[in-house]
Amino acid sequence: MNILLVSTYELGHQPFGLASPAAWLSARGHTVACADLDVESLPLDKVRAADLVALYLPMHTATRLAVRAIEKIRQLNQAAHLCCYGLYAPLNETYLRTLGVETILGGEFEPGLVSLADRLASAKPTSTKHGSQTEPLVSLDRLQFLAPARSGLPVLGKYAKLRVNGSAKAVGYTEATRGCKHLCRHCPVVPVYHGQFRVVQADVVLQDIRQQVAAGAQHITFGDPDFFNGPTHAMRIVDSLHRDFPAVTYDATIKIEHLRKHRELLPRLKDTGCLFVTSAVESIDDAVLEKLDKGHTRSDFVEVVREFQAVGLTLAPTFIPFTPWTTRQSYRELLEMLVELDIVDNVGPVQLALRLLIPGNSLLLELDDIQSVITAFDQPALLHRWKHTDPDIDLLAERALKVAALPGSRREIFSKMW
Repeated sequence: MNILLVSTYELGHQPFGLASPAAWLSARGHTVACADLDVESLPLDKVRAADLVALYLPMHTATRLAVRAIEKIRQLNQAAHLCCYGLYAPLNETYLRTLGVETILGGEFEPGLVSLADRLASAKPTSTKHGSQTEPLVSLDRLQFLAPARSGLPVLGKYAKLRVNGSAKAVGYTEATRGCKHLCRHCPVVPVYHGQFRVVQADVVLQDIRQQVAAGAQHITFGDPDFFNGPTHAMRIVDSLHRDFPAVTYDATIKIEHLRKHRELLPRLKDTGCLFVTSAVESIDDAVLEKLDKGHTRSDFVEVVREFQAVGLTLAPTFIPFTPWTTRQSYRELLEMLVELDIVDNVGPVQLALRLLIPGNSLLLELDDIQSVITAFDQPALLHRWKHTDPDIDLLAERALKVAALPGSRREIFSKMW
């Protein structure tokens, strides 16, 4: 069975979501090719040769780009079985099936891909259709992972670099867990994992890191939705990483709630080479944080910032400044707080311009406030459209997005935003 795994966007990282299933499928005896359309063109010969084309959809942007790729793939190879897998695949099942996607796999997708490949390989050669999907739409099985197979991916040099003090570091990417044990209303992980998370065994994670360091990685990004869903597991990995490669640095994403609860671990993060921690703060308005069910307050955020500054770690907060509850005053307070806390340089400009995204099956739809402002579900855009009750706030959001796209340093763009 000739299989082509396709990624369209993974935030500038070499995709774990191709490397992991590539290992599983190859171990089963299938011929696997990979294409990362973020750094290379669609390989026409590989598309034409494929019996199965599986597209990885880990996020909203990747899914939008995959829709475009599906049309090209269909033109090149009408006989290939199309599959979409990853977090955003089951969230958009109905729309993807209208595009000709026959199999949708969410959650722990590796066994589903193997099952699908085996099923297709055993079908009669004259068959153009292979029956309806027998694999579960979402699987949350606990897996024994294999070390990701990265040899078929573009080299690390083609991916994003981390700039530190004037130098550029090659960045590797891996995942130590999937899913999340929290139920933040706006999070796309929740409708798939429903408060559960799954662990990638530590020896597999470390083996993956070793092969990336051997390929030139000087920094590792842990792509877990929350690295401290399993803090003991996480610290075991970074302790080993630092012991084996003391010059290699890393970053991770961790909730404010977890950073407060496990504040005693912050010095160990620093000592093991953590350069920064990304945290989805979303808002500094306690009423909005409660609507989103974030599990932290404004004062919790301030406390964590101070803890990081005391330890000498960098906190990189992310925000959703434009929601149905945003006011001019609340937006002004956000800018003022970044100045007050001296973290303007820690915040990417786009974080001051993002608008609340409401995907299909979002828990946000449970709120009457949301039901009163949504207008329609835009299927090609993969989201529910909404309008603020104050049109001036929507205009402000449009202006902020234009300012965020201007050239200049973070501080220069912040000054324009201010």
